Amino acid sequence: MKTIIEPFRIKSVEPIRVTTKEERGTLIQNAGYNLFNLHSDDVMIDLLTDSGTSAMSAAQWSGIMQGDESYAGSPSFYRFERAVKDLMPFKHVIPTHQGRAAEKILFTIAAGSGTKVPSNTHFDTTRANVEMAGAEPVDLVIAEGKQPESEHPFKGNMDLEALDTLLTAERERIPIVMLTITNNTGGGQPVSMENMRGVREICSRHKVPLFFDACRFAENAYLIKTREPGYAETSVPEIVREIFSLADGMTMSAKKDAFVNIGGWLALNDDDWAEQARNMLILTEGFPTYGGLAGRDLEAIAIGLQEIVDEDYLRYRMASMQYLGNALTQMGVPIVKPVGGHAVYIDARSLLPHIPPLSYPGQSLAVALYEEGGIRACEIGTVMFGKQADGSEKAAPLDLVRLAVPRRVYTQSHVDYVIECVENLVARKDELPGYRIEWQPRFLRHFTARFTQER
Repeated sequence: MKTIIEPFRIKSVEPIRVTTKEERGTLIQNAGYNLFNLHSDDVMIDLLTDSGTSAMSAAQWSGIMQGDESYAGSPSFYRFERAVKDLMPFKHVIPTHQGRAAEKILFTIAAGSGTKVPSNTHFDTTRANVEMAGAEPVDLVIAEGKQPESEHPFKGNMDLEALDTLLTAERERIPIVMLTITNNTGGGQPVSMENMRGVREICSRHKVPLFFDACRFAENAYLIKTREPGYAETSVPEIVREIFSLADGMTMSAKKDAFVNIGGWLALNDDDWAEQARNMLILTEGFPTYGGLAGRDLEAIAIGLQEIVDEDYLRYRMASMQYLGNALTQMGVPIVKPVGGHAVYIDARSLLPHIPPLSYPGQSLAVALYEEGGIRACEIGTVMFGKQADGSEKAAPLDLVRLAVPRRVYTQSHVDYVIECVENLVARKDELPGYRIEWQPRFLRHFTARFTQER
């Protein structure tokens, strides 16, 4: 059928406060033209992130009532552990309050001053945690991953030749290899099973552990099923298990592909690293059977992991993203192609050629979207990645605006409203101003920086 229907019914709703364009102009100015600084009740359609913003199911809310809050040995932990190991059969599963906590623990153990951590592309918190450990993040995505117009089906793939060359030259400096599925920075692009197997072979040959940053693993698995030859008849759970059979460990933000509002974990097979991780967990997060979470959170994750691999849901999810991406393409808006699993990425640098990268075209477009229609999006470009370790600044490879769609939250009419707002902006895109930063923190500046308009 041509009509996309949500494979669920809406059982509870919350109101959206409707604001005027004049109100939004004042609100965003008071926020220092940073979308992160807005109050969420001043946002009409919130596409800032798909992390922790999903709508939980009736089954998850019911599971919350079963949460056991014992400090140690809670049955909620063991249900959580079983659900993780059913899809990701690692020896050790260590809960954390979210994915960046798992990253912090992993890189504190594995990395250190003078080391390098290669990945297809590190996302913001991953990159920051690598750098905080004194290591250097190295991005080795394939060339097509840097070309928004390319229709390559797996633009998240690692450049295997570049990885092999790096490991051959500097093996002693590389404690682990990371692979992000899907590749968020590059447009939510998936990694193929063939490429994962290639990365695994190279890591095995050089005796380097392979870890997955796996927060959108189910979306990646479904894109393997629909795009990669030989997997059309393989179920999503089977593809997921094959994916994780290739890894030595993983970090996970359950706030994405587990439908929950908080939570994550570090999973791995190495006994010594697991012991060190649990010791650090006790210092920073909590006891190993709750890891900074309540028992009710562990219950919700366990149920969410069963729901996320449902193929009816994943089919709807991908079709919804295609609906938005196709509409923008038809009106001539440049986007990252093909559309990935959790978001549509507008190529702001191409859309706004009059704004140079160091005047932040992505930030300009994101601010204009809010002013136009109360839509909050996220800049992924020179604001997020332009600041260098030595404090200097250079243009990021791409200046994108991510429209990340929360899971099970918005309907087609909300998406149609977003499309209409973008269309209105395109008609006056040459009027949009550049921005400059008037204040920024040392790390992860995009979260709290304040901007002024260039005129």
